[in-house]
Amino acid sequence: MPTKAFGWGVESASDTVHPIHFERRDLRPNDVAIKISHCGICHSDLHFAHDDWGMSHYPMIPGHEIVGVVTDVGPDVRSYAKGDRVAVGCLVDSCQKCEYCKGGQETFCVEGSTFTYGVPDRHGELTQGGYSDHIVVREEFVCKVPDSLDMAQAAPLMCAGITTYSPLKRWGVKDGDKVAVAGLGGLGHMAVKIAAAMGADVTVLTTSPEKADAALKVGASDVLVSTDEEAMQAAARRFDLIIDTIPVAHEVDPYATLLRPNGTMVIVGALEQLPSFSGFNLIFGNRAIAGSAIGGLPETQEMLDFCAEHGIVPEIEVIKGDEIGEAWETLGKGDIPHRFVIDVEGSAKE
Repeated sequence: MPTKAFGWGVESASDTVHPIHFERRDLRPNDVAIKISHCGICHSDLHFAHDDWGMSHYPMIPGHEIVGVVTDVGPDVRSYAKGDRVAVGCLVDSCQKCEYCKGGQETFCVEGSTFTYGVPDRHGELTQGGYSDHIVVREEFVCKVPDSLDMAQAAPLMCAGITTYSPLKRWGVKDGDKVAVAGLGGLGHMAVKIAAAMGADVTVLTTSPEKADAALKVGASDVLVSTDEEAMQAAARRFDLIIDTIPVAHEVDPYATLLRPNGTMVIVGALEQLPSFSGFNLIFGNRAIAGSAIGGLPETQEMLDFCAEHGIVPEIEVIKGDEIGEAWETLGKGDIPHRFVIDVEGSAKE
Protein backbone atom coordinates (compact mmCIF):
# COMPACT_ATOMS: atom_id res chain seq x y z
CA MET A 1 0.00 0.00 0.00
CA PRO A 2 1.19 3.57 -0.64
CA THR A 3 2.44 5.47 2.40
CA LYS A 4 1.44 8.93 3.55
CA ALA A 5 4.20 11.52 3.17
CA PHE A 6 4.76 15.12 4.15
CA GLY A 7 6.85 17.70 2.37
CA TRP A 8 7.23 21.26 1.16
CA GLY A 9 6.50 22.17 -2.43
CA VAL A 10 4.44 24.10 -4.95
CA GLU A 11 1.25 23.39 -6.87
CA SER A 12 1.81 25.72 -9.81
CA ALA A 13 4.57 27.79 -11.41
CA SER A 14 3.36 30.92 -9.60
CA ASP A 15 2.89 29.26 -6.21
CA THR A 16 4.98 29.92 -3.10
CA VAL A 17 6.52 26.95 -1.32
CA HIS A 18 4.30 25.54 1.42
CA PRO A 19 3.57 22.28 3.32
CA ILE A 20 1.99 19.52 1.22
CA HIS A 21 0.67 16.09 2.17
CA PHE A 22 1.00 13.41 -0.52
CA GLU A 23 1.61 9.68 -1.01
CA ARG A 24 4.69 7.62 -1.78
CA ARG A 25 4.43 4.35 -3.70
CA ASP A 26 4.59 0.97 -2.01
CA LEU A 27 7.92 -0.86 -2.24
CA ARG A 28 8.61 -2.58 -5.54
CA PRO A 29 10.91 -5.63 -5.35
CA ASN A 30 14.04 -3.57 -6.14
CA ASP A 31 13.15 -0.49 -4.07
CA VAL A 32 14.77 1.07 -1.02
CA ALA A 33 12.68 3.09 1.46
CA ILE A 34 14.56 5.97 3.07
CA LYS A 35 13.74 8.22 6.01
CA ILE A 36 15.15 11.57 4.93
CA SER A 37 17.22 13.48 7.46
CA HIS A 38 18.46 16.36 5.26
CA CYS A 39 18.03 17.74 1.75
CA GLY A 40 20.12 20.40 0.06
CA ILE A 41 18.60 23.24 -1.91
CA CYS A 42 19.89 23.57 -5.47
CA HIS A 43 19.37 26.63 -7.68
CA SER A 44 17.67 24.34 -10.19
CA ASP A 45 14.92 23.73 -7.61
CA LEU A 46 13.80 27.32 -8.24
CA HIS A 47 13.90 26.83 -12.02
CA PHE A 48 11.83 23.65 -11.81
CA ALA A 49 9.36 25.14 -9.34
CA HIS A 50 8.79 28.16 -11.60
CA ASP A 51 8.78 26.02 -14.78
CA ASP A 52 11.57 28.13 -16.26
CA TRP A 53 12.55 25.24 -18.54
CA GLY A 54 9.02 24.30 -19.64
CA MET A 55 9.18 20.72 -18.36
CA SER A 56 7.68 20.86 -14.86
CA HIS A 57 4.67 18.95 -13.56
CA TYR A 58 2.63 19.76 -10.46
CA PRO A 59 2.12 19.36 -7.60
CA MET A 60 5.87 19.34 -7.04
CA ILE A 61 8.05 18.45 -4.06
CA PRO A 62 11.58 19.57 -5.09
CA GLY A 63 14.92 18.32 -3.82
CA HIS A 64 17.64 16.12 -5.31
CA GLU A 65 20.37 16.37 -2.67
CA ILE A 66 18.96 13.76 -0.32
CA VAL A 67 20.45 11.88 2.62
CA GLY A 68 18.84 9.63 5.18
CA VAL A 69 18.60 6.15 6.66
CA VAL A 70 17.15 3.01 5.09
CA THR A 71 13.92 1.92 6.77
CA ASP A 72 12.92 -0.97 4.49
CA VAL A 73 13.97 -2.77 1.31
CA GLY A 74 12.22 -4.81 -1.36
CA PRO A 75 12.85 -8.58 -1.59
CA ASP A 76 15.26 -8.25 -4.54
CA VAL A 77 17.50 -5.62 -2.92
CA ARG A 78 21.00 -6.89 -2.17
CA SER A 79 23.17 -3.83 -1.56
CA TYR A 80 21.30 -2.13 1.29
CA ALA A 81 19.74 -3.01 4.62
CA LYS A 82 17.75 -1.26 7.34
CA GLY A 83 19.84 1.33 9.16
CA ASP A 84 22.27 2.06 6.29
CA ARG A 85 23.25 5.70 5.76
CA VAL A 86 22.41 6.48 2.14
CA ALA A 87 22.01 9.28 -0.39
CA VAL A 88 19.97 10.00 -3.52
CA GLY A 89 20.88 12.53 -6.19
CA CYS A 90 19.39 13.93 -9.39
CA LEU A 91 18.22 10.64 -10.95
CA VAL A 92 15.99 7.84 -9.72
CA ASP A 93 15.61 5.57 -12.76
CA SER A 94 16.78 4.66 -16.27
CA CYS A 95 16.48 1.69 -18.60
CA GLN A 96 19.62 -0.03 -17.23
CA LYS A 97 20.02 -1.78 -20.60
CA CYS A 98 21.50 0.71 -23.07
CA GLU A 99 25.21 1.35 -23.63
CA TYR A 100 25.17 4.45 -21.45
CA CYS A 101 23.43 2.83 -18.50
CA LYS A 102 25.72 -0.19 -18.69
CA GLY A 103 28.68 2.21 -18.86
CA GLY A 104 27.69 4.03 -15.69
CA GLN A 105 26.38 7.09 -17.53
CA GLU A 106 22.71 6.82 -16.65
CA THR A 107 22.26 10.53 -17.31
CA PHE A 108 22.39 9.79 -21.05
CA CYS A 109 20.04 6.79 -21.04
CA VAL A 110 18.75 6.18 -24.58
CA GLU A 111 15.20 5.74 -23.29
CA GLY A 112 15.54 8.79 -21.03
CA SER A 113 16.59 8.93 -17.41
CA THR A 114 14.08 9.91 -14.72
CA PHE A 115 14.69 13.03 -12.62
CA THR A 116 14.17 12.78 -8.89
CA TYR A 117 11.22 15.15 -8.92
CA GLY A 118 8.78 16.98 -11.15
CA VAL A 119 8.49 14.47 -14.02
CA PRO A 120 6.50 11.30 -14.78
CA ASP A 121 8.52 8.16 -14.08
CA ARG A 122 8.71 5.02 -16.23
CA HIS A 123 5.51 3.74 -14.59
CA GLY A 124 3.55 6.95 -15.25
CA GLU A 125 3.73 8.24 -11.67
CA LEU A 126 4.93 11.75 -10.88
CA THR A 127 8.28 11.80 -9.07
CA GLN A 128 8.55 13.81 -5.85
CA GLY A 129 11.81 14.89 -4.29
CA GLY A 130 13.63 15.28 -1.03
CA TYR A 131 11.92 18.25 0.61
CA SER A 132 9.96 15.51 2.37
CA ASP A 133 10.06 13.09 5.26
CA HIS A 134 10.75 9.93 3.25
CA ILE A 135 11.31 8.62 -0.26
CA VAL A 136 11.20 5.30 -2.15
CA VAL A 137 13.94 4.79 -4.75
CA ARG A 138 15.15 2.02 -7.03
CA GLU A 139 18.22 0.33 -5.51
CA GLU A 140 20.55 1.16 -8.40
CA PHE A 141 20.07 4.88 -7.78
CA VAL A 142 21.00 4.87 -4.10
CA CYS A 143 24.54 5.61 -2.87
CA LYS A 144 26.24 4.82 0.43
CA VAL A 145 27.25 7.71 2.65
CA PRO A 146 30.71 7.04 4.18
CA ASP A 147 30.67 7.03 7.98
CA SER A 148 33.10 9.94 8.21
CA LEU A 149 30.77 12.34 6.40
CA ASP A 150 28.29 14.40 8.40
CA MET A 151 24.83 13.81 6.98
CA ALA A 152 23.90 17.48 6.60
CA GLN A 153 27.17 18.22 4.83
CA ALA A 154 26.90 15.13 2.65
CA ALA A 155 23.55 16.20 1.14
CA PRO A 156 24.85 18.86 -1.33
CA LEU A 157 27.50 16.46 -2.59
CA MET A 158 24.74 14.63 -4.48
CA CYS A 159 24.46 17.52 -6.93
CA ALA A 160 27.04 20.26 -6.29
CA GLY A 161 29.68 17.65 -5.50
CA ILE A 162 29.22 15.35 -8.47
CA THR A 163 28.55 18.19 -10.93
CA THR A 164 32.02 19.59 -10.24
CA TYR A 165 33.90 16.35 -9.51
CA SER A 166 32.89 14.83 -12.84
CA PRO A 167 34.55 17.37 -15.19
CA LEU A 168 37.60 17.71 -12.96
CA LYS A 169 38.10 13.97 -13.21
CA ARG A 170 37.25 13.75 -16.91
CA TRP A 171 39.79 16.42 -17.82
CA GLY A 172 42.41 14.71 -15.68
CA VAL A 173 43.24 17.42 -13.16
CA LYS A 174 46.49 16.63 -11.40
CA ASP A 175 49.25 18.13 -9.27
CA GLY A 176 50.42 21.47 -10.55
CA ASP A 177 47.60 22.12 -13.02
CA LYS A 178 46.33 25.67 -13.21
CA VAL A 179 42.56 25.54 -12.74
CA ALA A 180 40.16 28.47 -12.62
CA VAL A 181 36.62 28.34 -11.23
CA ALA A 182 34.19 30.94 -12.54
CA GLY A 183 31.59 31.77 -9.92
CA LEU A 184 31.65 31.05 -6.20
CA GLY A 185 28.20 29.76 -5.40
CA GLY A 186 27.06 26.30 -4.35
CA LEU A 187 28.79 24.69 -7.33
CA GLY A 188 31.80 26.99 -7.46
CA HIS A 189 32.97 26.56 -3.89
CA MET A 190 32.80 22.77 -4.28
CA ALA A 191 34.81 22.94 -7.52
CA VAL A 192 37.51 24.87 -5.65
CA LYS A 193 37.69 22.35 -2.82
CA ILE A 194 37.78 19.29 -5.08
CA ALA A 195 40.30 20.75 -7.56
CA ALA A 196 42.59 21.74 -4.70
CA ALA A 197 42.35 18.22 -3.26
CA MET A 198 43.42 16.88 -6.67
CA GLY A 199 46.57 18.99 -6.41
CA ALA A 200 45.63 21.90 -8.66
CA ASP A 201 46.56 25.53 -8.17
CA VAL A 202 43.07 27.09 -8.09
CA THR A 203 42.01 30.63 -8.96
CA VAL A 204 38.47 31.92 -8.49
CA LEU A 205 37.06 34.17 -11.20
CA THR A 206 34.37 36.46 -9.84
CA THR A 207 32.65 39.77 -10.53
CA SER A 208 32.42 40.35 -6.77
CA PRO A 209 35.67 41.49 -5.08
CA GLU A 210 34.02 40.99 -1.70
CA LYS A 211 34.04 37.22 -2.29
CA ALA A 212 37.85 37.09 -2.17
CA ASP A 213 38.06 36.06 1.47
CA ALA A 214 35.46 33.31 0.98
CA ALA A 215 37.37 32.02 -2.05
CA LEU A 216 40.65 31.80 -0.17
CA LYS A 217 38.92 30.17 2.78
CA VAL A 218 37.68 27.24 0.67
CA GLY A 219 41.08 26.56 -0.92
CA ALA A 220 41.74 29.02 -3.75
CA SER A 221 45.26 30.35 -4.01
CA ASP A 222 44.23 33.45 -5.97
CA VAL A 223 41.20 35.53 -6.92
CA LEU A 224 40.76 37.27 -10.27
CA VAL A 225 38.04 39.91 -10.55
CA SER A 226 36.64 39.45 -14.04
CA THR A 227 35.48 43.07 -14.33
CA ASP A 228 39.09 44.27 -13.91
CA GLU A 229 40.17 44.48 -17.57
CA GLU A 230 43.83 45.07 -16.77
CA ALA A 231 44.00 42.06 -14.46
CA MET A 232 42.18 39.89 -17.01
CA GLN A 233 44.62 40.88 -19.75
CA ALA A 234 47.54 40.06 -17.48
CA ALA A 235 46.05 36.59 -16.85
CA ALA A 236 45.76 35.66 -20.54
CA ARG A 237 46.90 32.09 -21.32
CA ARG A 238 47.23 31.24 -17.62
CA PHE A 239 44.90 28.28 -17.09
CA ASP A 240 44.79 24.67 -18.25
CA LEU A 241 41.11 24.29 -17.33
CA ILE A 242 38.24 26.58 -16.40
CA ILE A 243 35.17 25.19 -14.62
CA ASP A 244 32.40 27.67 -15.37
CA THR A 245 29.70 27.44 -12.69
CA ILE A 246 27.96 30.76 -13.47
CA PRO A 247 24.22 29.91 -13.47
CA VAL A 248 23.03 32.59 -15.90
CA ALA A 249 23.84 33.65 -19.46
CA HIS A 250 27.20 35.45 -19.71
CA GLU A 251 29.95 36.32 -22.17
CA VAL A 252 32.35 33.47 -22.90
CA ASP A 253 35.16 35.28 -24.73
CA PRO A 254 36.69 37.04 -21.70
CA TYR A 255 37.15 33.67 -20.02
CA ALA A 256 38.32 31.77 -23.11
CA THR A 257 41.27 34.15 -23.50
CA LEU A 258 42.48 33.01 -20.07
CA LEU A 259 43.07 29.47 -21.35
CA ARG A 260 46.47 28.20 -22.32
CA PRO A 261 46.83 26.62 -25.76
CA ASN A 262 44.97 23.28 -25.70
CA GLY A 263 43.02 24.41 -22.65
CA THR A 264 39.33 23.74 -22.06
CA MET A 265 36.51 25.73 -20.53
CA VAL A 266 33.75 23.49 -19.16
CA ILE A 267 30.30 24.97 -18.65
CA VAL A 268 28.33 23.33 -15.83
CA GLY A 269 26.06 26.14 -14.62
CA ALA A 270 24.30 28.00 -17.42
CA LEU A 271 21.44 26.04 -18.99
CA GLU A 272 20.23 28.93 -21.12
CA GLN A 273 21.24 30.53 -24.40
CA LEU A 274 24.76 31.95 -24.23
CA PRO A 275 25.87 35.00 -26.25
CA SER A 276 27.86 34.31 -29.40
CA PHE A 277 31.63 34.07 -29.00
CA SER A 278 34.66 34.41 -31.24
CA GLY A 279 35.99 31.42 -33.13
CA PHE A 280 39.36 33.19 -33.23
CA ASN A 281 39.87 32.62 -29.49
CA LEU A 282 39.31 28.91 -29.97
CA ILE A 283 41.06 28.24 -33.27
CA PHE A 284 44.24 30.21 -32.54
CA GLY A 285 44.91 28.40 -29.33
CA ASN A 286 43.45 24.95 -29.89
CA ARG A 287 41.05 25.84 -27.10
CA ALA A 288 37.75 24.08 -26.46
CA ILE A 289 34.41 25.00 -24.95
CA ALA A 290 32.68 21.98 -23.43
CA GLY A 291 29.72 21.11 -21.26
CA SER A 292 29.37 18.64 -18.43
CA ALA A 293 26.31 17.24 -16.67
CA ILE A 294 26.14 15.28 -13.43
CA GLY A 295 28.09 12.04 -13.35
CA GLY A 296 26.54 8.60 -13.37
CA LEU A 297 25.90 6.52 -10.27
CA PRO A 298 29.30 4.75 -10.10
CA GLU A 299 31.08 8.11 -10.38
CA THR A 300 28.77 9.62 -7.76
CA GLN A 301 29.75 6.90 -5.29
CA GLU A 302 33.39 7.46 -6.22
CA MET A 303 32.94 11.17 -5.49
CA LEU A 304 31.45 10.49 -2.06
CA ASP A 305 34.36 8.22 -1.20
CA PHE A 306 36.87 10.80 -2.51
CA CYS A 307 35.32 13.54 -0.39
CA ALA A 308 35.35 11.31 2.67
CA GLU A 309 39.00 10.38 2.09
CA HIS A 310 40.08 14.01 1.68
CA GLY A 311 37.77 15.57 4.25
CA ILE A 312 35.93 17.62 1.64
CA VAL A 313 32.52 18.95 2.68
CA PRO A 314 30.48 21.90 1.43
CA GLU A 315 29.94 25.11 3.33
CA ILE A 316 26.33 24.90 4.48
CA GLU A 317 23.61 26.82 6.26
CA VAL A 318 21.11 24.49 7.90
CA ILE A 319 17.50 25.69 7.86
CA LYS A 320 14.08 24.40 8.87
CA GLY A 321 11.25 23.62 6.50
CA ASP A 322 9.44 26.88 7.21
CA GLU A 323 12.54 28.80 6.05
CA ILE A 324 12.65 27.31 2.53
CA GLY A 325 10.80 30.25 0.97
CA GLU A 326 13.27 32.72 2.43
CA ALA A 327 16.19 30.61 1.18
CA TRP A 328 14.67 30.57 -2.32
CA GLU A 329 14.41 34.37 -2.23
CA THR A 330 18.08 34.63 -1.29
CA LEU A 331 19.13 32.24 -4.06
CA GLY A 332 16.98 34.08 -6.56
CA LYS A 333 19.01 37.24 -5.97
CA GLY A 334 22.29 35.57 -6.91
CA ASP A 335 24.87 32.96 -5.95
CA ILE A 336 25.99 32.61 -2.36
CA PRO A 337 29.24 30.82 -1.39
CA HIS A 338 27.50 28.02 0.50
CA ARG A 339 24.56 25.64 0.23
CA PHE A 340 21.28 25.80 2.10
CA VAL A 341 20.39 22.42 3.65
CA ILE A 342 16.97 21.60 5.06
CA ASP A 343 16.93 19.80 8.40
CA VAL A 344 13.97 17.68 7.34
CA GLU A 345 13.97 15.43 10.38
CA GLY A 346 14.13 18.39 12.76
CA SER A 347 11.41 20.45 11.07
CA ALA A 348 7.82 20.70 12.20
CA LYS A 349 5.45 18.49 10.22
CA GLU A 350 2.37 20.62 9.74
